[in-house]
Amino acid sequence: MPTDTKRVRGPEVSQSPSLFTCRPAAALPSAGPRGDGRQRDQVDVRPVFVRCGLVSQAKGSAYIEAGNTKLMSCVYGPRETERKDETDMKCGRLTTDMRFAPFSCPERGSWIQGSQDKDLSLMLHESLQPALCLHKYPRSQIEVSVMVLENGGSVLAHAITCASLALADAGIEMYDLVLGCSIRRDGASYVVDPTYAEENSWSSGSSEDQGGLTVAFLPSLNQISGLQSDGEMAEETLTTGIRTCIEGCYKLYPVIQQALLKAVRKAAPPPSES
Repeated sequence: MPTDTKRVRGPEVSQSPSLFTCRPAAALPSAGPRGDGRQRDQVDVRPVFVRCGLVSQAKGSAYIEAGNTKLMSCVYGPRETERKDETDMKCGRLTTDMRFAPFSCPERGSWIQGSQDKDLSLMLHESLQPALCLHKYPRSQIEVSVMVLENGGSVLAHAITCASLALADAGIEMYDLVLGCSIRRDGASYVVDPTYAEENSWSSGSSEDQGGLTVAFLPSLNQISGLQSDGEMAEETLTTGIRTCIEGCYKLYPVIQQALLKAVRKAAPPPSES
């Protein structure tokens, strides 16, 4: 009997596709230590690994890793604005693009930018723009791109920090670095720098103070450049959360400073022998 050579034959042993369906996230306990050993109701951020100047084709680049969250940011420019009708003669233009790699989340995505990517790109733009000296780059545009390699939680906060570090590595004049920190509130308890499981799990009990908060902070100027919140939280809870995020940014500040200083020393020419 002739065989069809163009037909892709399936495996001899197969399993039901229902075994690979994503199950709903179970509610995590609201008391006791967290899954990675950190404490609740404390400013306990994940250890951060940071490197600058890893992409040679970009003007500036940075890589940040916090737990299972891994991001890469690249900066291109300043270059001449492509659209002349949008050119500002006195001020430069900042463009941001944040995307998730298809393999970054438990559910595989696509390379096409979705609604979540566009919202995060807009939040990233609003957080970075107040820190840039765009008036020193007239008729120019600065392009910032962030690629999420693995989504382990607190993606927006670490994307803000990574993009700010890439801008500094590119030599773009800034008023200050921008650091991001996020918390998740669940009733009377909160967690700082939540993981992916903590962000997608909620307690079954009904509570008013449930939601997430992300703050973009300029540590040297002591100013907030961006604020994003979701859920339902009281005014006092929101104020306390902002102060907690600011304290978390101050904990990250020395690590970012050392990474940037190391990159500057590496790029500096060796001293001339006289």
